[in-house]
Amino acid sequence: MAEEPEFWEPSAPEPLEVHSEDVPDDDTDAEPDVDTDDEPDDEPDDQEHDPVVVRDAQDFGIYARTGGWAFALKVARSVRPGGQAAEGTAAVKVSAKAFAALAGCSADRVMRYYKAWDMAADDGLVPQFEVLVPGEDVELPDADVWLSYYTSRNSASSVRGQAISAAAEAEGIRPTKALEVAENPTALRAAILADPGTAEAARGALLDRMKEDPALQTEMARAIARTDDLKKAVASEAKAADRIGYVRQIVENGQIKTPAGQTVEAPAELRAEAERHLSLIDELDDSEEAGEWAGEAYDAVKGLVARAVEEDPTLRVQERRTKFYNSLQKATKVFEELTLDEVMEEDIYEADMLQRLEALQEAIGSCISALRKASPTS
Repeated sequence: MAEEPEFWEPSAPEPLEVHSEDVPDDDTDAEPDVDTDDEPDDEPDDQEHDPVVVRDAQDFGIYARTGGWAFALKVARSVRPGGQAAEGTAAVKVSAKAFAALAGCSADRVMRYYKAWDMAADDGLVPQFEVLVPGEDVELPDADVWLSYYTSRNSASSVRGQAISAAAEAEGIRPTKALEVAENPTALRAAILADPGTAEAARGALLDRMKEDPALQTEMARAIARTDDLKKAVASEAKAADRIGYVRQIVENGQIKTPAGQTVEAPAELRAEAERHLSLIDELDDSEEAGEWAGEAYDAVKGLVARAVEEDPTLRVQERRTKFYNSLQKATKVFEELTLDEVMEEDIYEADMLQRLEALQEAIGSCISALRKASPTS
């Protein structure tokens, strides 16, 4: 598209920007006029002032009251982006590129002001572009409303940028801050590595994100599994969590699980001891390691469980019977899994195999004899 002729010439030099490219735009709040005693006021009110000083003071007052709206108005009433018909009042307006050349800044920056005005116009806060005439002044919104419409970053217009901006607003911070961090991952990494507070905030954010992001869960799990130190730490924490869960189950359900796997009612003494240990663990700060406390609680409760089993004759007999059955079932399952057909088809025979089976046969025979002697009918 051919460049449009620059029909409009400003009546007086008016800078578009008051900030450098490295500083977020319009980051200052409007301040009320306050008289101070630090500077003497020895000039009479009716003194004639230099017109240039008067113009600067007036421009400063406008900016103090309206913030970026004062500059957005200059863009809105003078810029006609490409693609819009040059009809009526728009005939004297120029393109964003031409306006940027006159102002000595980038066309992207001009368009950010243009888009901010456009959104505010859609909300009925300012007039639409079509009714604005170059040089015309209109009533402007307050300065503190400006940041709700303006962003100094191009990424804010993307889908990703909009998501970041929405999340920032939900957290109660300015979208420009979140966008700045998102656009500079290296700076974020440096802050996490150097500052424990930033690292903790990042950890919490990752955990919240992983709840709704299965792909991130998988990536984190894979990264941990490939790192020996992290893998050991996870195993240690999982062990501590299991032990705490064992103690908590006794407190909350009032039941114990014996070594043989029976579930029975927990004695009052055991339950009270489990509750005492659990309260100590629950009172730990997030920064304190729970592993040692969990181990102590687990060992104490397990000891009480074993004592409770031995002190109850009926429970003791049932426990030993259950252990025997468990062992018998395991042995039976292992023997059934032996594939004797392969012995005949393949040359896998060794003398040691036969010796072990003969020893097992003798052990089984002894076991059968012992059980027959213990039988009530014997």
